[in-house]
Amino acid sequence: MILGATGRVGSYVLNNVLQGSHDITVLVRQPHKLMPNQHLTIINGNVLNKEDIAKALSGIEVVISALSTDGTTTLSVSMKLIIKEMKKQGIKRIITVGTAGILQSQMNPNLLRYQSKESKRKSTFAAEEHHEVLRLLRESDLHWTIICPSYLSSGNFTGCYQIERNVLPQDGTAISIPDVADLVCKQILSREYLNTRIGITY
Repeated sequence: MILGATGRVGSYVLNNVLQGSHDITVLVRQPHKLMPNQHLTIINGNVLNKEDIAKALSGIEVVISALSTDGTTTLSVSMKLIIKEMKKQGIKRIITVGTAGILQSQMNPNLLRYQSKESKRKSTFAAEEHHEVLRLLRESDLHWTIICPSYLSSGNFTGCYQIERNVLPQDGTAISIPDVADLVCKQILSREYLNTRIGITY
């Protein structure tokens, strides 16, 4: 199941998964943005509605969340509902797309990047939302992985990028959306990075 399937990263993740002929369910507010596909089940709904989430999670093995913050608390509020319903339905695996801001600071390992001088962003709202998602997942018994990209560029797929556990690889500044989606999809069958964050950049 993919949340945020019509968004910047989620749309690439969905396309990658469908190319592998896997059956996938998406929960979206605007179904008309998606092309019909025999392997795709489209549920019209809202991630802030627990009934919609319950319906979308029925029969699901892996949850992928590529939801963005959009200047609201939708990300953290919906994650509480998602975790609760996953536990109810016995689903363990969740992969989310976060931000490099919630990786550990290289200069001060006791801080996250957005809390340190490593972050160049003036506003910390989005990072704080992703930090709350990290906290919620850490407190759950789910098998989670958070993909944490540096600045998202509009570049093409390369398949050549740096990744590191819990920190951003040195000197990384940007990563293309297709390459982030590639790493997300690689985690579906992998257990190498359970309960950890993955920093990704060029």
